[in-house]
Amino acid sequence: MSNLFSINSPVVFTTLMLLILLSIMTWSIALFKLWKQWQSKKKDQQFIETFWSAREWRDAEKLAAAGEGDLARLAQAGFAELKSMSDSAQDLMHQGDPHDLLERQMRQQLQNIQRYHERGLSELATVGSTAPFVGLFGTVWGIMHALQNIGASGTASLDVVAGPIGEALIATAIGITAALPAVLAYNFFLRRLKVHITDLENFAHDFMRLAQKHHYKL
Repeated sequence: MSNLFSINSPVVFTTLMLLILLSIMTWSIALFKLWKQWQSKKKDQQFIETFWSAREWRDAEKLAAAGEGDLARLAQAGFAELKSMSDSAQDLMHQGDPHDLLERQMRQQLQNIQRYHERGLSELATVGSTAPFVGLFGTVWGIMHALQNIGASGTASLDVVAGPIGEALIATAIGITAALPAVLAYNFFLRRLKVHITDLENFAHDFMRLAQKHHYKL
């Protein structure tokens, strides 16, 4: 750490500080998303157990209204659409086949949930793709700066060359260190999101099946 703060080139030092900030941002996003996913999974498990234990369609609506989590929000959107279709006054938005109307509403809610869980993924992808190049920039600049100093001093011994170039290579090492967790976290959360969306789609399909059984009425 003392060698890090003793780097002579301001550009290389700034590059290293930027990479450290990107690494901190990566771990902050990853830990926050892990915590949010744990909460979301816990709420979904609680809701799905109570929802499918309901014996009446009306009871399921009340459970959905009081539920929390992504599955609860999806059910709430479905019941809200069924209630709108049951109203006597029909506007242009609610004219058409009930199945298509319910499918459209639940698909829109599913897309909203997906966009919510995609937050932070673009930042992880950006860090994973740019951090190595930022580190490489710091290395190239540091080597160029070191060679200029060597040329000005007129000395090219191993002791004179190794120190500055070794400092410059630290930027590449930190760039890779910052990029690797970001890439791993991005792939992990992207996979978890795809699995979660599949579970939501399955629930939406079952919900629409029940709605059809009850003739799209509450």
